[in-house]
Amino acid sequence: MVLKTFGWSFAVTALGLVAAVLFGGWTAFGIVAILSVLEISLSFDNAVVNAGILKKMNAFWQKIFLTIGILIAVFGMRLVFPVVIVAVSAQLGPIEAVDLALSDKDRYQELVTDAHPAIAAFGGMFLLMIFLDFIFEDRDIKWLGWLERPLAKLGKVDMLSVCIALVILLISALTFATHAHQHGGAHVDKAETVLLSGIAGLITYMIVGGLSGFFEDKLEEEEEHEHEEEEKAERSGKPRTVVAMAGKAAFFMFLYLEVLDASFSFDGVIGAFAITNDIVLMALGLGIGAMYVRSLTVYLVRQGTLDDYVYLEHGAHYAIGALALILLVTIQYEIHELITGSIGVILIGWSFWSSVRRNKRLAAAGGNADDKTEVSSGV
Repeated sequence: MVLKTFGWSFAVTALGLVAAVLFGGWTAFGIVAILSVLEISLSFDNAVVNAGILKKMNAFWQKIFLTIGILIAVFGMRLVFPVVIVAVSAQLGPIEAVDLALSDKDRYQELVTDAHPAIAAFGGMFLLMIFLDFIFEDRDIKWLGWLERPLAKLGKVDMLSVCIALVILLISALTFATHAHQHGGAHVDKAETVLLSGIAGLITYMIVGGLSGFFEDKLEEEEEHEHEEEEKAERSGKPRTVVAMAGKAAFFMFLYLEVLDASFSFDGVIGAFAITNDIVLMALGLGIGAMYVRSLTVYLVRQGTLDDYVYLEHGAHYAIGALALILLVTIQYEIHELITGSIGVILIGWSFWSSVRRNKRLAAAGGNADDKTEVSSGV
C-alpha cells in the first residue's frame, strides 16, 4: 500500500537528489535534502486539509483534483512561482531570470541579494499572518497549552493579528533603515521597499484568505441545499438529481481546494528563499515536496487516519512562524541555511513525538482518542 501510494514520490526523490549532486556536489545534495524535508513537513498540513475535503468528493472530481489540480496549484506554484518572484523583484524577464540563474550564477546571486529585503519582507509578512491567525484561534486540542490558552483569549480582540503583523513590519523597516544609516546611508531607500513589500504580502494573504472564505461559504450553502433536496425527495418519493447537485457542490469544492493549495504552496516557496537563493536547488527541493503532497493526500483519503497525530498541524504552523521571523531577521543579518532548515524539522518532529505520546497515554488509560481536552504533558 505504501509503495503503491508513495512509489512516484520515492522515485522523484531519488532522481532529485542525484541531480543535486551532479549540479552542485554534496553541498547541493545537503541543501536539497534539507529543503525537501522541510517542504514535506509543511506539506503534511496541506495534505491533511486536502484529504479532509477531498474525501467528500466523488471519484471523478478526486481524479480531477489529483491530476489537473495538482499540476495547477502545486507544480505551477512551487516550480514556476520562484522564477516569477526573482524576475519581478530583480526586474528581469522570466526567461532571462532562468538563463541568468543557469549561466551566470554570480550575477544572479548578486541580483537576488539586492532583491532579498523585498522578498523577505513580502514572504515574512505572508507567513507571519498564517501563523498569527492560527495561534490566536481558540482550538479544542492544544499542544503547548501554557502558551496557546492565553493567546486564544487575546485572539478575541478583532484584527489583532493584522495589528501585530504591521507593528513587526514597522520595527523591521526601522531597524533596516537604522542599519543602512550607520553604514553611510547608501541604501536608506530599502526601508521603504521593506514597508511596501511587507504591506503587499499582508494584502496578498488577506485576498487569499478572503477567496478561501468565499468558496468555503459557497460550499456550505451547496451542502445545505443538497440536504434540503434530499429531504424533499424523501417526502415526495421522487428521485432527486444526484449528478447535478453533486457536480455543483464538487465544483465549489474544487475551486476551494485550488485556493487553499495555492496558499499552502506559497508557504513552501517563500520558506525556500530562507534556505537557498539557488533557483535550481529550490526547484528540485520543492518538486520533491510537491510529489509528497499528492501522495500524502491519497494515502490519508484511503487510510482515513486524519486524526491520528493531532499535534502535527500545530507543529507545521509553528515552523511557519519560525520561518516568518527568520525571513524578517535576514533583512539585516545572515542566518545559516542549516539553522533555518533544522528549526522547522525539529518543530515537526517534536509535534509528531507529542502526538505519539498522547495516543499511548489515551490507549493506556482506555480513553477516547477524540478527547478534546488532552494536552501533551511535559510540553
